[in-house]
Amino acid sequence: MIRVLLADDEHLVRGALIELLRGERDLSVVADTGEGLQVLPLAREHRPDVAVLDVNLPDRNGIEVAALLHEQLPRCRTLLVTSLGRPATVRLAVERNIGGYLMKDAAPGELAAAIRKVASGQRVIASELMLAAWESSRMPLTPREAEILMRAAEGSPVREIAAATKLSVGTVRNYLSNCVTKLGARSRLDAVRIARQAGWLPLAGDRAPSPDTPP
Repeated sequence: MIRVLLADDEHLVRGALIELLRGERDLSVVADTGEGLQVLPLAREHRPDVAVLDVNLPDRNGIEVAALLHEQLPRCRTLLVTSLGRPATVRLAVERNIGGYLMKDAAPGELAAAIRKVASGQRVIASELMLAAWESSRMPLTPREAEILMRAAEGSPVREIAAATKLSVGTVRNYLSNCVTKLGARSRLDAVRIARQAGWLPLAGDRAPSPDTPP
């Protein structure tokens, strides 16, 4: 019997996944949660073979949770699920040797099959996600866009960024909008998170020099 832990903050989705897996004779959902911070304590208690994690958990993203599990409970393998296949996140998951990565709208039997493969030590990544990662292996932001996004990440307001970069307020807003669009993000904050996860922006406190490239 393969023991499974589920983590997804959408109650309806989590409930549907539990019901789906209950129909599989060789799979057993031993714990579930909607919070990333609860995954490790639950995993310690229930010792799952596979943790199925939503990438976008509200308090801690699935990749961070998977990293903690790999470090502290290496026998627990991880399978990420997502409704937004962002190339940068896919690449990061691949680089960190996460066992599987599927879209939430995958066929019903696909999740169960992926869990079995991941539990056996195989790797499963949806073809559309891998293709998206391959097609965007380079940073999509220009040096100027990256600089503007980095300043925003540090908490600088738009007017302050405009003054520091000698650009108009409108131009700075346009650059930030471009960053959100190019990274497939939901907001500026989300764009910062995606860019940092992909290694395209330095982490907080690691301020890189501003590029000399003109706008």
